[in-house]
Amino acid sequence: MNSELMTVNFGPQHPSTHGVFRLRITLDGETVVGLEPVFGYLHRGSEKLAEERTFTQVITLTDRMDYTSAMTNNQAYVLSCEKLMEVTPPVRAQYLRVISAELSRIASHLIGTGFLINDLGAFITPLMYCFRERERILELFEMLCGARITLTYMRVGGVFQDTPAEFWPALDSFLTDMEFHLDEYESLLTGNEILLSRTVGVSSITTDQALNASITGPILRATGFDWDLRTVDPYEVYNRVNFEVPTGENGDNYDRYLVRIKEMRQSLSIIKQCVEQIEPGKVRLDLPFLIRPDSGEAYGRVESPKGELGFYLISDGSISPYRCKVRPPSLINLTLLNEMIVGWKVADMIVTLGSLDFNMGEVDR
Repeated sequence: MNSELMTVNFGPQHPSTHGVFRLRITLDGETVVGLEPVFGYLHRGSEKLAEERTFTQVITLTDRMDYTSAMTNNQAYVLSCEKLMEVTPPVRAQYLRVISAELSRIASHLIGTGFLINDLGAFITPLMYCFRERERILELFEMLCGARITLTYMRVGGVFQDTPAEFWPALDSFLTDMEFHLDEYESLLTGNEILLSRTVGVSSITTDQALNASITGPILRATGFDWDLRTVDPYEVYNRVNFEVPTGENGDNYDRYLVRIKEMRQSLSIIKQCVEQIEPGKVRLDLPFLIRPDSGEAYGRVESPKGELGFYLISDGSISPYRCKVRPPSLINLTLLNEMIVGWKVADMIVTLGSLDFNMGEVDR
């Protein structure tokens, strides 16, 4: 039955847009036939602000980008600074960074999984389960640095401070319990008939499409392409641990969910290996309070929970970056929205947005 096309605004304030994000969609009944994403409502000008801060002060700005994964934001930035200065942090500090980054990956994927299921219509239970485990990770972060969300734990040349004595027993307890909880999630979700019917084959993209759009992270790996910076361009101590890179087959909403579940299992394995290997030692280089890198440029990148996160820095020899440019995965991962959503129903669009697990703090920077 033919119907008159209707254009509506979806957002910018809407639970399923995962932040201040507006979609201008054209509908033929319930079918999406046109789509225009609009963002910028959360813009903070972090890249420009970085040029007025000292190199150390910029770390606090990175916390506010992908605020569900502040540790990996810190890590990408300080790695770029260390390339600029040609310094290497102590080995113990590198292990602590990797442990922190993998805990952050689990916390981020818990949010991504919980809100995907929430967008599917399971209103509270799975999301609260995910928040239950995330809360324990935030307690570990609080032991490390006194903060829970905006952490500012990592420093150029190492980390803020060593771990307190109570951190290691709490971490061990979490690692043991999290294995059980992942099994619990999968028993509830992975074979669930409703989840399968709403996600399998929905909003698929191919590897070529993802690569041509520079998409990285779980969305790329869900297409079957094995690309993870922790293995293809190892940093910190990732070359000292063994882990698998989970991939999907169809690049659909279901594979994106499943890749994140499998990545959490691999993160647990990485953390356990780091705990076994870490040895006593310094956690920070003795660097000046005001860092003055020589004139030059550097690009540091990490495999954040959402994909490749990079910081491009230019130094003119002063105490602040001359230029700072961020390569945010959340922004780039939104570039195929038309290919993913047009032709599907409004209800499918909401689930697809949940499967992309983007963060508007990182999109707008």
